Amino acid sequence: MENTQDFWQKRWIDNKTGWDIGYAAPPITEFIDTLPDKNIKILIPGAGNAYEAEYLHKNGFGNVYVMDIAAKPLENLSKRVPDFPGDHLLNENFFEHSGQYDLIIEQTFFIAIDPALRHNYVLKMKQLLKPSGHLTGLLIFKDEPSPGGPPYIDTKENYRNYFEGKFNILKYEISENSIKPRAGWEIFIDMVKQI
Repeated sequence: MENTQDFWQKRWIDNKTGWDIGYAAPPITEFIDTLPDKNIKILIPGAGNAYEAEYLHKNGFGNVYVMDIAAKPLENLSKRVPDFPGDHLLNENFFEHSGQYDLIIEQTFFIAIDPALRHNYVLKMKQLLKPSGHLTGLLIFKDEPSPGGPPYIDTKENYRNYFEGKFNILKYEISENSIKPRAGWEIFIDMVKQI
């Protein structure tokens, strides 16, 4: 089962991590560079090697939490960034987590989970965000849903349907600065939860 700790830990140990680009995604770092308050509480769920968390940390954001169901990528981050706070590395199931965040960064997590859990993902995001909290990041899409997975890639229209009515969608547009292999296939999202 792809939503288990054992499944994802094995993917990391076997180096079957095709989603990992080896650095923070440019659309997300560009967004981070616009954030004025470095004290906001940030969560990156399903973070993998968490290059975005590393970027945030090195740019003075001290309240960043990284979550992954597999322990291996969290160990990788800890080795790469030894001064990243150990108690901010959360080896947990996202759907069982509790907390309140100003910002949650989406980066390949949504397409990693079984589509049957996507409604739960949206509701959990709403629960974890503070009243004015943002869900921001990237969704990879295709013109037609891809069979099987993970990754479970769908159309930009189908993705939007999950969020409409639950989030105020501030930005939902094809990213202009994606890496070459994903150019034209990433949506940059910025949403605020509806109260």
